[in-house]
Amino acid sequence: MGDGSFPSLQLGGAIIAPSQYVRVLGVIFSADLSLEKHVSNVSATCFHHLRRLRRVWRSLTSESTTTLVHAFVTSRVDCCNVVFAGAPTIITNKLQRVLNSAARVVSSTRKFDRGLKQLMHTELHWLDVPARVKYKVQTRCDHTPMSVRFCSRYLAACFVPVSTTASRQHLRSAADHTVSPAYNIMVVGPFQ
Repeated sequence: MGDGSFPSLQLGGAIIAPSQYVRVLGVIFSADLSLEKHVSNVSATCFHHLRRLRRVWRSLTSESTTTLVHAFVTSRVDCCNVVFAGAPTIITNKLQRVLNSAARVVSSTRKFDRGLKQLMHTELHWLDVPARVKYKVQTRCDHTPMSVRFCSRYLAACFVPVSTTASRQHLRSAADHTVSPAYNIMVVGPFQ
């Protein structure tokens, strides 16, 4: 046990051996509950699809390129990304590199061209990975007390009634009994 190995489990006549990695609803967790294996897997898959798209992008229209990037890349980055809430930046930076490469494919820019972040925010209207995670957490509870009541407890703890926030008590939404994020949400780009 001290060497990090786990005992096998016997259920009936079957012996279940421990595994270093487990996939739960599409997310790969390691034995120490880190998400590095999942992020590496998502990144590798997305970069594979981006390489394949780069080979044929000249024969595609811009709309079809954008559709394929959303189908094969951004959808994978967004899938189950709620698990990245509060994740260290080293994890989200790997996924941000995927989005940056996807933006280069969609916009037909090169690796060292300037203004990629501006292009992502103003022209493509894409959020950075941490902002995507925060947006998804917020939309899971659509800011009404009824939906927060039916949310998971850990998500409901992220929201407070507007009427309890001192700087927002004078707003009309305070009378409507809506809720606001309990922490500061910083969204970049045209969505502010």
